Amino acid sequence: MERSWPTGCDRSSSMSSKWASLVLLVICAGCSSAPSSQPPAVAGASVSIEPPAPQAEPPAAANDGAAAGEQDVVTTPSGLKSKVLVRGTGTEHPTDADRVKVHYTGWTQDDKVFDSSVARGEPSTFGVTELIPGWTEALKLMVVGEKRRVWIPAQLAYGTSPRLGAPGGDLTFDIELLEIVESPKAPPDVAAPPASAQTTASGLAYTFLVKGNGRRRPKQTDRVVVHYSGWMTDGKLFDSSVARGSPSTFSLHAVIPGWSEGLMLMVEGDRARFWMPAHLAYGNNPIRPGAPSGMLVFDIELLKIE
Repeated sequence: MERSWPTGCDRSSSMSSKWASLVLLVICAGCSSAPSSQPPAVAGASVSIEPPAPQAEPPAAANDGAAAGEQDVVTTPSGLKSKVLVRGTGTEHPTDADRVKVHYTGWTQDDKVFDSSVARGEPSTFGVTELIPGWTEALKLMVVGEKRRVWIPAQLAYGTSPRLGAPGGDLTFDIELLEIVESPKAPPDVAAPPASAQTTASGLAYTFLVKGNGRRRPKQTDRVVVHYSGWMTDGKLFDSSVARGSPSTFSLHAVIPGWSEGLMLMVEGDRARFWMPAHLAYGNNPIRPGAPSGMLVFDIELLKIE
């Protein structure tokens, strides 16, 4: 069986309703392919929805804003254009390591709404680097409470001939930054296991951070509910149920070998740190697009054995 990402083992448990229509989420959105562990980047993109009631008229989406008489438009070296509609009250800007909660509406060049969290009535939360380049750049300009109109050229969006129904050409978004959700910080020993860590015959190193009061350990045939965060050895966070604010559920037989072995050492309530060498993770040259390579470090908390 092909080993999937920990969060990809049970898509029903790790996806919220926002994945159904959010077209923004795509790691390497400008690349030739997106990681298959991610939900479809353009699911629902071809479905038109009505503009939200507060937006009486669409913005000047068919041009760069300034040409339509928009004032105070700022242009960055990349070609991104934006204008502050409502000033925020925050002082910090999102970083690559953060997740954000936002409301947004997106228009194509013909003023057609193709996606809107406002229309759905539910804010969306995602990682700053999980987005198309124009979004990532725009978010880093913003503070909490700010609402900004952003004109994103095609090269910073999905291109002129995107796949899977994504909107093509230049796009316009109204984005409201509601909250910056700081991601879990990399542990100080992320580069290598400490001398105090235990090591199994396979090469899996681990140490218990919190001891639980459970009595049984999961078997290969069990499903488990966990919270976890995963880092590369340079400290880069690549996945975290903690940052998403929702535990993940999956079967032990459906995850990478280091996860299966590690979880079978745990009882409910345990929280452990694992250093998984490449051969127990995705390898040094992963076949799966976008999968992290080399040794990986995970903090895993076993919440429940189903």
